[in-house]
Amino acid sequence: MNAPRKARMRTGEDAVPVLTPQASYLDRDQLVIAHVGLVKAMAHRLAQRLPAQVEMTDLISVGVMGLIDAAGRYRPSMGVPFDAFARRRVQGAMLDALRDLDWAPRSLRRMRRELDGAVAKLRAELKREPTEDEVAGHMQMSPAEYGKAIDQVRTLEVGAIRQLDATGEDGQPLLELCIDVEEGPDAQLERKELRALLAQAILELPERERQILALYYEEEMTMAEIGAVIGVCESRVSQLRSLALSRLRSSLKARLRAPEAQA
Repeated sequence: MNAPRKARMRTGEDAVPVLTPQASYLDRDQLVIAHVGLVKAMAHRLAQRLPAQVEMTDLISVGVMGLIDAAGRYRPSMGVPFDAFARRRVQGAMLDALRDLDWAPRSLRRMRRELDGAVAKLRAELKREPTEDEVAGHMQMSPAEYGKAIDQVRTLEVGAIRQLDATGEDGQPLLELCIDVEEGPDAQLERKELRALLAQAILELPERERQILALYYEEEMTMAEIGAVIGVCESRVSQLRSLALSRLRSSLKARLRAPEAQA
């Protein structure tokens, strides 16, 4: 049997960012060289959540392009540490490359939509977050089938939640600082409103799922480490994280539609 074909990302001339006058070539090169390790660390962390056919070397390549772009756009007067500024562009470059790659089969994406839909429908009917047994029953799955479905959906979660409460040197949330320089007041306001909606949705999650998200995305603990903390196996942590993300997706969709329905 032939080995699975490795997926390839675009890393040629079409991916090369344009340097702006905001940073000299020398400053840019120094920033890039000093932060290549950051790109490698982010690529390694992301690769752990992806199928084997996605090569980490490709993630690193597109991540470096994002780093070069960040170095060319960065200005110290922004008041944001370069490390924080670069992280968003590096991760964005990697996720954009994965979306262009479109490695996930349609059946898997359909399964995720069905899971999100089941959670949303049960939440509306029950006026609370549904349990896993209720979600499995609604989807007409046995516990084993449901667990397998959650494990499969997990591979789609390549960029879900960012840390909400991390702050820069001046105490301002990094989520508000790490934005494109070109974004105007309207875009910044929308970002703040989305942040508030996400924070509220997280507060409504079951306590154990909130804890898992906090340990994974804020404390950057591994699945195995989280399992040791909360007393479950690594695969169970993975399932609960995927379910939490499904709850957040469906909750945010409902919240974002609410103003349109009232208009």
